[in-house]
Amino acid sequence: MFKSLNSVITIILFFNFLSPLKAENEKHWELVFADDFTTDWRENWFLDGEQAELTNTENGLLFRAGTTPASDSAHSVLWTKQIFDGNLRIEFDFIKRDTATKFVNIIYLFAVGSDSGVYRKDISLWNDLRRIPAMKIYFNHIHTFHISFAAYENDNNDTVKDYIRARIYRPESGKGLEGTEILPEYMQTGLFVNDKKYHFCITRIDNEVVMAIEGEGKKLETKWLLPPKNNLTSGRIGLRLMGGRVSEFSDFNIFK
Repeated sequence: MFKSLNSVITIILFFNFLSPLKAENEKHWELVFADDFTTDWRENWFLDGEQAELTNTENGLLFRAGTTPASDSAHSVLWTKQIFDGNLRIEFDFIKRDTATKFVNIIYLFAVGSDSGVYRKDISLWNDLRRIPAMKIYFNHIHTFHISFAAYENDNNDTVKDYIRARIYRPESGKGLEGTEILPEYMQTGLFVNDKKYHFCITRIDNEVVMAIEGEGKKLETKWLLPPKNNLTSGRIGLRLMGGRVSEFSDFNIFK
């Protein structure tokens, strides 16, 4: 009996020892933004670009960029009205609703203007300059962390040759996208089957960004380390579709 009692006490003590470790690993996250995209998107977001078609349905937001793939005016970006800072977790569901084999979807984290000339830190103050949302306006004049997903090279013709790639922009450097890429990149992920739902969880803690994607029986975890002095402390979250792309988003939640 005493031996059994000692065993029970040992087990209790062991799990009591693990509890603080578990509590430390499972950090408390507070929900600070929620949009299931079934009601008017204008409540929480604003749009760059004039050719996009945005439709709220009972399933989420159907986001159609302009139809001409290589046209700057066909690109589109949705920005949160809310500004976020600190360590964040972003979760949403995504469905690729096109058959494209070229161009990209992008999520921007902590986007602010370069604060040079007209490109004020608050990007909502120069929306008119992004009515034609050419990519060069963003990487030349906005400081942000960019993740491209369900993405394809501009000369690709194969849906299995997708990639996931991260960049941190260097606005006003005069070098465009040169030197912005952050390794590793993830090629031919096997994800993003047309019309199938994938769940995204993107966590930024200090200088580390982790993105986990799960769906159709597959799961991929990607990870990047930001430069120590990256200055990405606060800003808006954005969703970009290049011309010709169609995507559906739902249950978009941000935790701090």
